[in-house]
Amino acid sequence: MKVYPAEHIRNVALISHVGAGKTSLIDAALYDSGAVTRHGKVDEGTSVVDYDPEELKRRMSLQVKALPVEWDDHKINFIDTPGYPDFVGEVKAGLRVADAALVVVTAEKGVEVGTELTWQYANERNLPRIVLVNKLDRENTSFEQALTSLRNQFGSKIVPLQLPIGEQASFNGVVDLVTQKGYTFEGGNSVQEVSVPSQLEEQIATYREQLIEAAVESDDAIMEKFLEGETLSDEEINDVIKKGTQSGTIIPVLCGSASKNIGVQTLLDTIVNYLPSPLEAVAEDVSAFGDNVSAFIFKTTSAQAGTISSFRVFSGTLKSDMHLTNVGTGADERMSQLTIQHGKTQEPATEIPSGDFGAVAKLSNTHTGDTLTSSKEITTSIEPINLPLPCYTVAIVPHSQADLDKMSNALARIIEEDRTIRVSRDPETAEVLLSGMGETHIQILVESIKRKYSVDLQTHDQRISYRETIRKKVRANGRHKRQSGGHGQFGDVWLEIEPLPRDSEQPFVFEDKIVGGVVPGQFIPGVEKGIRESLKRGFISGHPMVYVKVALVDGKYHPVDSSAQSFEVAASLGMQEGVPQANPVLLEPIMNVTIEVPEQNMGDVMSDINTKRGHVMGMESLENGMQRITAAVPQAEMLHYATDLRSITQGRGSFSMEFSQYAEVPPNVQQEIIVSHKKQEEAAHK
Repeated sequence: MKVYPAEHIRNVALISHVGAGKTSLIDAALYDSGAVTRHGKVDEGTSVVDYDPEELKRRMSLQVKALPVEWDDHKINFIDTPGYPDFVGEVKAGLRVADAALVVVTAEKGVEVGTELTWQYANERNLPRIVLVNKLDRENTSFEQALTSLRNQFGSKIVPLQLPIGEQASFNGVVDLVTQKGYTFEGGNSVQEVSVPSQLEEQIATYREQLIEAAVESDDAIMEKFLEGETLSDEEINDVIKKGTQSGTIIPVLCGSASKNIGVQTLLDTIVNYLPSPLEAVAEDVSAFGDNVSAFIFKTTSAQAGTISSFRVFSGTLKSDMHLTNVGTGADERMSQLTIQHGKTQEPATEIPSGDFGAVAKLSNTHTGDTLTSSKEITTSIEPINLPLPCYTVAIVPHSQADLDKMSNALARIIEEDRTIRVSRDPETAEVLLSGMGETHIQILVESIKRKYSVDLQTHDQRISYRETIRKKVRANGRHKRQSGGHGQFGDVWLEIEPLPRDSEQPFVFEDKIVGGVVPGQFIPGVEKGIRESLKRGFISGHPMVYVKVALVDGKYHPVDSSAQSFEVAASLGMQEGVPQANPVLLEPIMNVTIEVPEQNMGDVMSDINTKRGHVMGMESLENGMQRITAAVPQAEMLHYATDLRSITQGRGSFSMEFSQYAEVPPNVQQEIIVSHKKQEEAAHK
């Protein structure tokens, strides 16, 4: 593949709802351009784009990847992104290195949830975009219905650039509204210019007028000419469409069927003619690099020999064996053998110019989101990927000791590939926690870890860190006496056990109230230790007890048989005697939850919060018909909330949460927890 100057490059991210046909579209484009000799098919497992075993298994893209298509002396870097919502991090990574977006919707369903969400992500980057109405060859499809759906959701700036020739099974071509020429696509990748069907002439005139009216707003001189009734040339119309598309004042809509390879070649022409080159879409944060080389790592993939880092060059020309500096860490990185990715194959490259994509293996101190530059003086990084925080967490357990030995390395490699993942250890439960964007995300991660690294992990709900406390003051005696020949063991204590305020800074206070030396001073630390140890173990559920004050008020000792250890045991026995009489209760962690949902889902979301023993604390109106709900909900009810909220809002809702406080567990729930704990203890002792 030859080296293309920046003005002949187009970097286009494909975004859509899952299953709209993005991957099939790239496969068709690769075939039409002559890059491959066979049209790959996702359903047949022959796609050039999706080659990972998990992608082949699930028939959908799971990671962002850039694939070049050479067309009309231009290079189009298609940035394929997953449509499934759990992989939003991959979508945002793709949009971060794109200059424009191609939004794919199906003629069957029009705008779906994934379309809405990825459209918002494109808005965050202010990317110009075009829309392809795909699958027009299917039954029960309508270009008009899809267009209406797009306009209802995204407004009047949605304008057709093409109309379909034929409908459903008879769909075989498109009409270009600028040139008013028809094109059919039959027999592989051949294109034929045809006469426009007479029944479309009225429709063409109407939509062409709409297109020109919308496009001329991007150029005052052309608009004045248009308003004065002068006829615009095709060249003038193309100029204002390009300006309008790149400024975002219009969003052209095209027709096609990726699986039947209809309309793909005219789509490629549209991308070349109307979407911006890297020179026309220079980001402000790149100006700091001047003529120096700057490269941004948008994806890191594990390979047998380390990692492969996929990057976009934002300025300068990157050449093999060049040394770059990581702006964030100051580390020196040798860009040894540069490659251009073609799906699962790589083509060696001697240089990657500004605006283009490449890959390099074995960067030692550089990760996804890092900036590399040829100047050691530059300290400004390219704006990182705006990644969402994980919202779904499970505990993971290795299946065997061999899996445990390899688990840490496997998790580190997976985190390197997917920056929306978090791995942590709960200090209280000692569980290893794996956090991601949803149940499917976690499931695919676990399967991938097993396949790639031969580490078998099992998952289960994380254990909730409950607490125990007491409600009333009691007095209890603990006596430990054992005689077995020689020195025995003897300790006798009287304890006063009482609750502390729930907002106390100290969860436990010990007080020595011994008078007259009835318990010698050297034994009192043993008493405190015995109390602390028993509080750690808990009394009714196996969870630590907090907000407790214990005073040592009396006791007895034996001059020979007493020891600190004896008093430690006695204190523990005293706690076991007294706590059950002090009305012990369970406390559970309460989370402050912030939920953003469409207004039409407000009632269902609040009803669901109530069923989860939660309390709505407030509501706030946001832009675009969204509402923000704040609520206090027990953590135990939030373990699967990512799935629940997605179901209620069809994927439109999002949430975040943080710990707020501990509160008493309702009696019925407390009893269930206690019973479950007793069963676990019985099973452990069998």
